[in-house]
Amino acid sequence: MKIPLRYQITEYDCGPTSLLNALSCLFEREELPPELVRNIMLYSLDCYGSDGRAGKNGTSHAAMMFLSNWLEGFGKTGQLEIQSSYITGEAVNWSQQGQLRSALARGGVAVVRVDLECWHYILITGVQDDMIYAFDPYLIPDPFPVENVQTVSDPELKYNRIIPADLFEQKEIKPYSFGPYETREAVLIFNSRTMLTEENTVEYVI
Repeated sequence: MKIPLRYQITEYDCGPTSLLNALSCLFEREELPPELVRNIMLYSLDCYGSDGRAGKNGTSHAAMMFLSNWLEGFGKTGQLEIQSSYITGEAVNWSQQGQLRSALARGGVAVVRVDLECWHYILITGVQDDMIYAFDPYLIPDPFPVENVQTVSDPELKYNRIIPADLFEQKEIKPYSFGPYETREAVLIFNSRTMLTEENTVEYVI
């Protein structure tokens, strides 16, 4: 069975929560080995706060890249039909020919780094025209304080925010912006069994 997506339980665990939500989107609970959960939690929350406490500055670029590579390698062992790739810089954008739109069109999801008063990870599960469907694991009481962002409260859905693509594309540090190119990163994750090929979706993403 598919499990509803969940919210982070501290101020800092948006990274591992979004990765685990990605798995919940793509796979049935019975398919997922506990090793995945163990390693995502083991290798995330690796940044230290200003007071020297572990985890109090969230999850680093290096940890997300490592976990993406580890998921890809795990898939190659044949234990789970999963594929993952890590993209950074100018590759992280919502252009029609970009890797983000292509991944979503082929049935994948993306964990992306955005601003939300500090750097923050959310899960992207869909795109329609220039509206991005996302699950933000940080629970904020209504009314949501970001203009033009729609909130959705339905535990059966794989998103709780509908966000205009142009908010992400801002190079300035603003809510839900990818920010400057040097700060951008995304983890693209697929279920190999259900993933469409680029040839089958080329007319959709171009």
